[in-house]
Amino acid sequence: MDYTEYSLANTSDLSDGEMKEVSAGGTRILLARVGGEFHAVGATCTHYGAPLAEGALCGTRVVCPWHHACFDVTTGALEEPPALDSLPRYEVRVENGRVLARVPEAAEDRVPPRMSRRDPSDTRLFVILGAGAAGYAAAQTLREDGFRGRIALVTREDRAPYDRPNISKDYLQGHAEPEWMPLRPEEFYGEHDIGLLCGHEVTRVDADAKTITFHSGDTLKYDALLVATGGSPRRLNIPGSDLRNVCLLRGFSDADYVIETAGRSKRCVVVGASFIGMEAAASLRQRGLDVTVVAPSREPFEATLGPEVGALFRRVHEERGVKFKLGAIVYRFEGTSHVEAVTLEGGERIEADMVLAGVGVHPATGFLEGVTLDESGAVVVDAQMRAADGIYAAGDIASFPDPRTGERVRIEHWRTAQQQGRVAAHNMAGRDTAFDGVPFFWTRQFDTGLLYVGHATHWDEVVYRGDVAAGDFLAFYVKDGRALAAAGVNRDRDMAAIEELIRLNLMPGADELRGGATDFAGLLHALAAAPASRNAGACAA
Repeated sequence: MDYTEYSLANTSDLSDGEMKEVSAGGTRILLARVGGEFHAVGATCTHYGAPLAEGALCGTRVVCPWHHACFDVTTGALEEPPALDSLPRYEVRVENGRVLARVPEAAEDRVPPRMSRRDPSDTRLFVILGAGAAGYAAAQTLREDGFRGRIALVTREDRAPYDRPNISKDYLQGHAEPEWMPLRPEEFYGEHDIGLLCGHEVTRVDADAKTITFHSGDTLKYDALLVATGGSPRRLNIPGSDLRNVCLLRGFSDADYVIETAGRSKRCVVVGASFIGMEAAASLRQRGLDVTVVAPSREPFEATLGPEVGALFRRVHEERGVKFKLGAIVYRFEGTSHVEAVTLEGGERIEADMVLAGVGVHPATGFLEGVTLDESGAVVVDAQMRAADGIYAAGDIASFPDPRTGERVRIEHWRTAQQQGRVAAHNMAGRDTAFDGVPFFWTRQFDTGLLYVGHATHWDEVVYRGDVAAGDFLAFYVKDGRALAAAGVNRDRDMAAIEELIRLNLMPGADELRGGATDFAGLLHALAAAPASRNAGACAA
């Protein structure tokens, strides 16, 4: 391979713990100084191409500003999803006060994971039920960890793993083509000896006998099993719910039906002001439909983000023509063969050609025997994501101990499911690993995007920084004087830094948050400069 050596910067351009993006013959490079040494890796996240220099540098760990994938800035190695590939790394040397790097002529923007292949002498079979976030992440991680037995990745859907968060975003809006959605090309699974079993519906798992039964009647014995079947959308049990054009939105086929239905409709009622409901409302409005959102809450996602943040997103939607009926409950759907109107409990009637119900999900676990389920139907797991001998659960169906509060929680986030799938796979492969990830999710509706880190089901107060109404703020969800979670709009760098502060248990207390404007990126920088903090693994941004 041909290389060219480029001068990237003066050594005085970066202090320890700092990073910046530079160009080397058109190749974008992230240059960082850590522990007095210079390191050069790819400058853009391998997930959606975000500029990593706008994120946070935490020791050797760089956090993407958009969706919080994490990489080792000294090696380029992927540390946290949602990215699937590592960053390219470039050889660096220092001469006469200049930082120089060797860059190949045809530099790639990503490095696929180094994965093992199956050894026919290894007769073990590891089965993964569900090919969503947790399932795919586990399959890749098993091969990264050197597992050489058989892997069966089983899904009831008719397609390979795909980017599910975009079902209600770009794909529903028409900005993403179907061929853009798969996480990997289909040949990837063959190249890495991952058996992909599509269209296989499971009817029973006997944890004691380590046996899976399929709808076809076929059975499969496993040595280790990860259950990652996700959530099933809740259906409204009201008159007219079986009419045509009453839609749910969970998988690819659901989205295709919604798009087909929207193409022959003019008026849509979205039932529920959840993230799926609100994202779908924005997407359908952008397709030109007249959209009305009906929900019992006072504001959209009030229980998750509070009324002030919910009101901001309501206004964002209203400015684009979305109408709201809040504090309202749907009584019935009217029509003959297809839905023609939605009637509320108070008698108000809203004409509609289609309805999209986004009223939450319940864990898809009814087929499990021999594991403990909680009152919601979630699988009770330990910190290793283990539910019973040889069986693990991850993602939407897992009830797990929160590593920061000790409370048992279930979190329906794409990235958390990926993190848990990786942890489960590590343990299946024999690496004793506890889940300690910081929950994170994102949403984008029209031109307003929100990031959320941590987890708070209840809080004593919300501490705000910035202007919520103007869409430029941080919100901290505080309980017993401790910030359990934060949400931010137009504060991407701060949110990347806050995730690292939460991960390292270094978040400022409630009094400090109330007291004045904290520069969270600067706080990380200060912590990195302190010897005691550096020894504890503190960060910079």
